[in-house]
Amino acid sequence: MSEKRDAFVKKIKASIDEWNAEIDRLKARAEQAEAEARIEYHDEIQELKNYRDDARKRLSRLEQAGEGAWEDMKAGVEMAFEAMSQAVSSARNRFK
Repeated sequence: MSEKRDAFVKKIKASIDEWNAEIDRLKARAEQAEAEARIEYHDEIQELKNYRDDARKRLSRLEQAGEGAWEDMKAGVEMAFEAMSQAVSSARNRFK
């Protein structure tokens, strides 16, 4: 893999690790929440997991792509990354 591609993959993997930590924090808060709020937490957590899983799949395909194709696939990974980042930010603000 090229250095540029390696750096991009490392950045996305680090972000996925951060998202996993945020999901874990939300799970811990959900366990302490009232029953109704717990449902909202769980719904939000599931949505975050879906975004994260999509980002992982796209990253995996990008890692397996040939050198010429990865630039084309990068845009899809960046879109998934942005969607997940916004969802995490929204969840963080919503459940302060």
